[in-house]
Amino acid sequence: MARVTKIGIALGLVALVSACGGDKRDIRLRNFNSSVGGPNEFAVIPSKPLQAPADFTALPDPTPGAGNITDQNPKGDAIAALGGNAARLVPAGVPNTDAALTRHAARFGTQSGIRETLAAEDEDYRRRKSRFTKLKIVKTDRYREAYKPMSLNPQAEMARFRRLGVDTPSAPPAQ
Repeated sequence: MARVTKIGIALGLVALVSACGGDKRDIRLRNFNSSVGGPNEFAVIPSKPLQAPADFTALPDPTPGAGNITDQNPKGDAIAALGGNAARLVPAGVPNTDAALTRHAARFGTQSGIRETLAAEDEDYRRRKSRFTKLKIVKTDRYREAYKPMSLNPQAEMARFRRLGVDTPSAPPAQ
């Protein structure tokens, strides 16, 4: 009996150590393994028909990951069909309409490289929160669980602002 218990404990420890091993830990905290089978018919977007350009020397150089002229642009097409300017969808710096907001937000200075700093801090946070993700019996999406301390409660914030006398729109229903 004692020998069987020792073997069981040894196997349990081996399983525990092997679950924590490896330098490439999954720190994404997301589990997209869906139990619902089948394709998503809305994920496939047909491309525009191919056409020869007027001037082959004016074509841009191929860029991996960048779009091409046969890619669909449903928002841009809708804006153009309604008489708008689809080129305004492409970000080109801060628009004049937001200049005052940008000046006010930067009135105490800005930190250069903030995106890189935040990306590094977030990766470190996800690495710490993903320590025991392999030990789950049931596969779950741990993203909400990990970031819950950083999220706002819209109902509580709406109540707080209303107590201060601030006009507030309605918040999403409580979950």
